[in-house]
Amino acid sequence: MTSPRRQPARRRTTVLGRRAVLATVPVAVAALVGAAGPAGAGTTGAAGAGDPYFPLSGNGGYHVRHYDLTLRYQSDGRLDGTAVLTARATQPLARFDLDLKGLTVGGVKVDRTAAGVKRSGQELVVTPRHALRAGQDFKVTVSYHGTPKPVTDPDGSADGWIPTDDGAFVAGEPQGAMTWFPANSHPKDKSSYDFTITVPKGRTAVANGNLLGQRTVKGETTFRWRESRPMAAYLATATIGDFKVTQYTTRDGIRVYDAVDPREAKAATPVLKRLPSVLEWESKLFGPYPFTSAGSIVDHAKVGYALETQTRPLYDSAPDILTLVHESAHQWYGDSVSLTSWKDIWLNEGFATYAEWLYSEQHGGASAQKTFDELYARPAGNELWAYPPGDPGSGENIFGTPVYDRGAMALHELRKAVGDREFFAILRAWATEHRDGHGTTAQFVRLAEKKSGKPLDSLFHTWLFTKGKPNKA
Repeated sequence: MTSPRRQPARRRTTVLGRRAVLATVPVAVAALVGAAGPAGAGTTGAAGAGDPYFPLSGNGGYHVRHYDLTLRYQSDGRLDGTAVLTARATQPLARFDLDLKGLTVGGVKVDRTAAGVKRSGQELVVTPRHALRAGQDFKVTVSYHGTPKPVTDPDGSADGWIPTDDGAFVAGEPQGAMTWFPANSHPKDKSSYDFTITVPKGRTAVANGNLLGQRTVKGETTFRWRESRPMAAYLATATIGDFKVTQYTTRDGIRVYDAVDPREAKAATPVLKRLPSVLEWESKLFGPYPFTSAGSIVDHAKVGYALETQTRPLYDSAPDILTLVHESAHQWYGDSVSLTSWKDIWLNEGFATYAEWLYSEQHGGASAQKTFDELYARPAGNELWAYPPGDPGSGENIFGTPVYDRGAMALHELRKAVGDREFFAILRAWATEHRDGHGTTAQFVRLAEKKSGKPLDSLFHTWLFTKGKPNKA
């Protein structure tokens, strides 16, 4: 994610019946999901995934392998939805939760049998007629409707289904997925997705992955999208608007789909044309691009940030080149390699910010060292040193300056300590070894030490976990 409101010195942008494809998820990941929360060994799935910053996000006791979302959006803002979740119980389950906020539930079935259901805040509590065995595959079907509204995050920003003058800007980090579909909404649980989205004729609905087709009948157009690679719920989108669409395939075989609000087209088009070269450049540094599709959604939303929605980053206005570089880098760091805890978000934002530094360094701009030095020159009372990026302290701080810029500074210190050859080998190994999975700060430190042959605990402690302005080595 990029946010000039959260990052005021960063750059110029605005201020504030189908066949299901089931994702392959490592056994360790399913175990991680099942172990989350206090009810890991009981018959009730935990009401949260155990995240200290967002304790009710996600759920325990099951892993969702696939979401099949069928949505109909009307011009007055009403959304009618049916979500079919293909899941596996990771413990005996007499009851489990889904995350869903604000919408009216018409009914819930578990394996075609009506289930008991009640609401408890953002939790949809489901009691199947027959208890589920550990390891049992099952399907949950939820029908729902209403006018979706965003949630307000701890930092005051809007998140989730955000209405616009021609549709909706749908950005779910960190907790907004629950505003438009029932989910196991924590990055620990990654799934494949199918989307069938029907909108009034003249509007376009853009989701993740590849466009399978579109059809207009009786004044409505239906778009079918599929993302077959594992994806965290917050990275899903169903953005709707009046868009100018461009489609092409890069020389590396990546299918690109750009959707641009006509009001942003003049400023956005020259930047979006550079996406193939940016992806090619990043692939040389980070390893092969992890998905089969790419592109951009440029809306006229003015919400104050961009988001790395998987395969198709979402911009609230025309991006500049460094914003494009940042959100594209997230396809490796944040999307393909996802978090296990929100406190580790520097693994997303520090990496994407350092990608900007590298792009500038290799394309005629400031060197990474110069950028580092300019940041380090800030006085001890500057917001850059307000809290350590390795543990920002609360959900209010996860998109703050220390996470982005001091996170990137930690990577630059690593680069200086181990040298360029080992540093770039570490970046590639992180993206390759954790592809379609998850990572933690401790795992990254171990990888860096293994690849470099050097002890690095002190370096990472200083730059990720020390309060205040660190002393230079």
